[in-house]
Amino acid sequence: MNKDDLLLGKETQYAFTYDNSLIFPIERTGNRGRLNMPVKKVHGELPFFGQDVWTGYELSWLNLKGKPQVAIAEFVIPADSTSIVESKSFKLYLNSFNNTRLESIEQVKTRLQQDLSAGFGAQIEVTLFTVDAFPLVNAKLGENIDDLDIEVKDFEPNASLLQVNPAHLTSQTLNSHLLKSNCPVTGQPDWATLVVQYKGTEIDRASLLKYIISYRNHDDFHEHCVEQIFCDLCQAGDFEELVVTARYTRRGGLDINPTRSLKPLMEDDVVGRLARQ
Repeated sequence: MNKDDLLLGKETQYAFTYDNSLIFPIERTGNRGRLNMPVKKVHGELPFFGQDVWTGYELSWLNLKGKPQVAIAEFVIPADSTSIVESKSFKLYLNSFNNTRLESIEQVKTRLQQDLSAGFGAQIEVTLFTVDAFPLVNAKLGENIDDLDIEVKDFEPNASLLQVNPAHLTSQTLNSHLLKSNCPVTGQPDWATLVVQYKGTEIDRASLLKYIISYRNHDDFHEHCVEQIFCDLCQAGDFEELVVTARYTRRGGLDINPTRSLKPLMEDDVVGRLARQ
């Protein structure tokens, strides 16, 4: 990936008529090559199953009479797609629909599905909601660990902070609203809630919170942060089940919400939209 080619952080001319050439893919392999991945593979060449859920809050187009239409879009991208898509290019692409006349919402969905599947390098799912029909907060967060009285010294990812109790097996869901990383291109802060659902060796909560906070000055994309957290947890403990989700706050009308799991995702594993989003 050549950062000089990225649109993030640059002054950009917005296009308001349909243009699918605006989509800018970034291959996943580069960042994954730097992960301390578990040896065991559970999904092809990957040690995890998962998906990235993008929510687009600023989708609009014109009907054939020129009347504006609006919708909220949800895009589900499988974790084994060959690429992610640069977020600013995604926004520019969505904005290119603004003055584009289309026959129906089904035609909008078809174009989105075709263009973005090509960009991400996998078949993605697109759901379009009317504003009134968009589902509100429906999250299963478990127990929050943010009130733990800890001393923090690390502000770059440090997997050695993670501690587990091999003698104690448990099943629980923990969450923290203190995850922060930075865009690797613009340096802008990315804020998120991290949810860890697991069954296996007990994770020491204080060590987990210190580890989450250690991402505070880290520069990386949302998806790669979650994959690193997942891999570091796999190396620290022995889990029968492990699901890691980050619900990031929106920027530019888009939020990105990666989930990685040891097993294929079930409906109960999915964390819904949160208040900060």
